[in-house]
Amino acid sequence: MIHKSAKDLLSQLDEIVDACQSDDFARPLEELSHATFGQHIRHTLEFFICLFDARNEGVINYDQRNHDTLIETDKKLARSVITSIIEFLDKNHDDFELTFEANYTEEEGKDSRMKSSFYRELAYNIEHAIHHMALLKVAVNQSLTYIQLPDNFGVASSTVRYREGSKTN
Repeated sequence: MIHKSAKDLLSQLDEIVDACQSDDFARPLEELSHATFGQHIRHTLEFFICLFDARNEGVINYDQRNHDTLIETDKKLARSVITSIIEFLDKNHDDFELTFEANYTEEEGKDSRMKSSFYRELAYNIEHAIHHMALLKVAVNQSLTYIQLPDNFGVASSTVRYREGSKTN
C-alpha cells in the first residue's frame, strides 16, 4: 500500500511538471521565496533518489543529495527521473534495514546514525513530497494558474480522510 501512495504522488508530480510551461519551470517565483518550480521538483525527487541509491550500501543520507541543476531546469529529465523512481518502486516491494545518517548541526562531521528501514524512509519521502507539493500548490494558485492540479494535491491522506469523515457527520 505504501508503494501505491508513493507512486500516486509521483504521478501527480509528473502531471504538473508536464503541464508547466518550460519558461515557468525554471523561473524564480515570489511565492516560493524566489526558488523555482523546478527546484522544488528536483529537491523532492532527490530524496527518492537517495532512497533508491541506499539499497546498495544500506546507508541513507539526504544531506548528500546531488543538487542536480539539470533536473530543476529540464522538464523532460525531471519526468524521466519520476518514471525511473516509479519503476524502482514497482520492482522493490520488500522492506530492508537501512542506517539513516544526518547532521542536524551547522558543523561538518557531526553526523548522527540510527536504524531505519526502506519502508520507514519511503514513508518519510511521502510526507516530504506532500510538504513540497503544498508549497507548489501555492505557486500554482498564485502564478501558474493555467496548471490544473489533481484533487487533493499537496494534502496528506490523513487530512483527506478527516475531511471526508467531517462531511458525513
